Amino acid sequence: MTMNLAHPTDLLGLVGQTVGTTGTLKIAQDQVNLFADATGDHQWIHTDPERAAHGPFGGTIAHGYLTLSLAPSVLAEVLTVDGVHAALNYGLNKVRFPAPVPVGSALRVTVSVIAAQRKPAGIEAVFGLTYEIDGGTRPVCIADVVVLYT
Repeated sequence: MTMNLAHPTDLLGLVGQTVGTTGTLKIAQDQVNLFADATGDHQWIHTDPERAAHGPFGGTIAHGYLTLSLAPSVLAEVLTVDGVHAALNYGLNKVRFPAPVPVGSALRVTVSVIAAQRKPAGIEAVFGLTYEIDGGTRPVCIADVVVLYT
């Protein structure tokens, strides 16, 4: 379910709270291959299913940065903020990839508000994103994503 805020200043009152969790995001080999083409990262653990079947993960895995790149769509799925001129990807404070994302995995992301503060340009919010896969024993990505709402 999507949380809707009337104005970016409403984020100031959500610090320390969970905003929501996405539905299932399926990671497909075609998606991984397109990401490899876009970034030039064609390492066999991502793009060669036959070779990867005998590799350390037993199959192909998504790029860590592919997983991270889902952040804007993840945020849009769990949160809408009205009264915004623009929502700008402002940066990252911390990113870790504690476990691989096997191709074919069902991924879910939980979003929380870590911090929010007024800035001259608007409201700067730091969202904690915890990416997990069905059947996983630990997160596959943990990221602190900074968004500036103007």
